[in-house]
Amino acid sequence: MFYSTPSMSLLELGFGSVGFTHRYSHSFPSGMRRLFTFIPLGIIQSLMKSYIQIYTGNGKGKTSAALGVALRAAGAGLQTLLIQFMKDGFPYSEMISLPLLSEFITVEKYGSDVHVLEKRQPTTEERLLVKQGLNRARLALTVGDYDVLILDEICVAVHFDFFTAEEVAKLFDLRPDNVELILTGRYCPKEWIERADLVTEMREVKHYFNKGVLSRKGIDC
Repeated sequence: MFYSTPSMSLLELGFGSVGFTHRYSHSFPSGMRRLFTFIPLGIIQSLMKSYIQIYTGNGKGKTSAALGVALRAAGAGLQTLLIQFMKDGFPYSEMISLPLLSEFITVEKYGSDVHVLEKRQPTTEERLLVKQGLNRARLALTVGDYDVLILDEICVAVHFDFFTAEEVAKLFDLRPDNVELILTGRYCPKEWIERADLVTEMREVKHYFNKGVLSRKGIDC
């Protein structure tokens, strides 16, 4: 707990020229808000416990939910790394808008789903490329540069045997307490669901795709 008086400067409090924020003060009683002003954002974030989230199921909205967290995190000044598996090559509209938030959100793509469309087994090169994404995730959890790590479609990558569920589960143990880990995609392994803190299953009730409506630019892709 940090205490201050009108006569105490920030330097006297030991914070030097570090930036301060009111960002989280609205969540606290008014008597604590003035006190909260003198706590650096970095210290606040280090005290926040983070969790493991999973968005799975056959319904629409899994990646959209994860991107929503990234957008919210950017608004709070947090750093997000979005790793997308098997999504390279398709011009999703968010790949145009996300660079506008490049100060807070980093996007990296590893592999495509060409082998699925062509109904064949992935080549050795394709397998190695997707596996690089898992190696990147390991590194991201150890270097401490990110507050949020999103592994988009990693469930699908496991489904197509690019790596095992056990290999990915090791990330759960590697994850620091202050890094939010988010995994998306259909076919989520049960053992991940048991270990996650938040699991949302998107279930398709109705979809206009079944009426012949193709993906609409800016809405569906």
